[in-house]
Amino acid sequence: MNGNLLVGKVAIVTGAGGGVGQGIAVAMARQGASVVVAARRTETGEPAAAAIRDEGGEAVCLRCDVVSRADVGAVVAATVERYGRLDCMVHNALASTGVPSELQDLADDGIDAMMSTAVRATFSCAQAAYPHLLASGGSYIIISSAAGVEGSSYLPVYSVVKGAQRGFAKSLAREWGPLGIRVNCIGPVALTPAMEAMYVKNPVLEERLVGRTPLGRVGRPDTDIGPVAVFLASDLAQYVTGQTIMTDGGGFLGL
Repeated sequence: MNGNLLVGKVAIVTGAGGGVGQGIAVAMARQGASVVVAARRTETGEPAAAAIRDEGGEAVCLRCDVVSRADVGAVVAATVERYGRLDCMVHNALASTGVPSELQDLADDGIDAMMSTAVRATFSCAQAAYPHLLASGGSYIIISSAAGVEGSSYLPVYSVVKGAQRGFAKSLAREWGPLGIRVNCIGPVALTPAMEAMYVKNPVLEERLVGRTPLGRVGRPDTDIGPVAVFLASDLAQYVTGQTIMTDGGGFLGL
């Protein structure tokens, strides 16, 4: 459903060429935001932006590898040059979690990729967006996970980086709150291409996941996860900061 909660606002969504990031970009555009689809691969990012435009929304794709501080800075600068402002930065991009494995079997390259895209890039996005969010009284949204709270068997690095993101969000909420900038996390569970690939590898995964979810289904990126990002970016959430909203159908109830 289209609306006007974000009319006049400008948002950047990293990793928006598919999955949760694309769902967030779509939901924001449907509520009137001008959206920058920041994607490492334009062959996925441009179709995502084009799909938004086909619905009547405003979107552009800009190539961005979040591991590169220069790329992040360039996307923020290009966004402000094009639209004149930045109201919301959404950091969603993440390297592949890889095959679940025990700690002693983890390879250094997988660890480095997760740390770079989830932890270091979270800092880079914040630093690049800061002066513009300060000017607009905007918000920073980080896509985290319940794994950052309760841990995850055989995905120890994923748990580490998601926990780090939550800690960073809390610290930044304290620092930026007096300046009028809000910082929050979303912990989603959604049916994405990556999730579908996991279903193929593990045919019982879907049944188990749905079985532990009180609402009895896996979320959709655009209609279940995206609206939470819309809320956090909108004036409806003007008194919400430092929080993690678990958007997983009730699968995690530990907060």
